[in-house]
Amino acid sequence: MLEPLIKLDHQIFHAINYGMSNAFFDWLMPILRDKKVWIPLYIFIIAYFTYNYKLKGLCLILFLSVAVGIADFTSASMIKPLVNRDRPCQEVSYKQEVISRVACGAGKSFPSSHATDHFAISIFMITIFFKRWKWIIYVGIFWAAAISFAQVYVGVHFPIDVICGMLWGSLIGFLVAKLCIKYLPVFDYNK
Repeated sequence: MLEPLIKLDHQIFHAINYGMSNAFFDWLMPILRDKKVWIPLYIFIIAYFTYNYKLKGLCLILFLSVAVGIADFTSASMIKPLVNRDRPCQEVSYKQEVISRVACGAGKSFPSSHATDHFAISIFMITIFFKRWKWIIYVGIFWAAAISFAQVYVGVHFPIDVICGMLWGSLIGFLVAKLCIKYLPVFDYNK
């Protein structure tokens, strides 16, 4: 059962990592997956929450931090050691087929913590603000998906690693946002 799934995972990885290769993606994808690039966005979110919602905004920041903390800890410190899957750029029988566009990294591959963390942020924000800003679903999903796609393109994750990270992060972001809405009604979410 696992062998056909792994074969399909490798085929999709190859189609993205090798088949979609182009100069623009070679430039853009390493930038998208660089966590430091997104620091201004994180600062903007903190400033926006604090400026517009004052003390209530700090509560939103706290809940968002909890979502990201749970997502990152569970993916990197619990699931990755348990599954122990090598990255495409580390897998002995496969790494010759990988175009490595960034340093491989020493960590394990499943799930992608980048995908987990960014989908936790995205789905948290969507769940909190969807009734207020309908457009946030498109922007949030596109942003987190682009970062997740970049993980495969640069050669550090297989598609299954990213898909499972996306699902896990989405679940955590959604549940923490629902807890925020239920137990900390910091403002009228319907406006």
